[in-house]
Amino acid sequence: MTYVDGFVAAVPIENREKYIEHARIAAEIFKKHGALQVVECWEDQVPDGKLTSFPMAVKRKEGEAIVFAWITWPSREAEQAGMKAAMEDPRLQPGTNPMPFDGQRMIYGGFTTVLEV
Repeated sequence: MTYVDGFVAAVPIENREKYIEHARIAAEIFKKHGALQVVECWEDQVPDGKLTSFPMAVKRKEGEAIVFAWITWPSREAEQAGMKAAMEDPRLQPGTNPMPFDGQRMIYGGFTTVLEV
């Protein structure tokens, strides 16, 4: 079964095109280092919650949109090696390709696939 890295972030709406370009560069790097698929999704229907929600999880501010993204890898081992190599790539260094959002409010995690249909 595959391994998945998942991400949720709040991105300033005015930075949409910068975010897409940043994601395009990152996706190219992840794919080079073994990722099977990189998917980036921009908010369309993301309601505010009363107890929990995507906006609450990333402390969305006025003028920000929620981004939901994932990277699929062949295995956890492939993810560990690929992510390490990707993070060492100069194109992902803050001075070269700064994130157009507050990375401190991004939530992320790695997941073992238990069902894939």
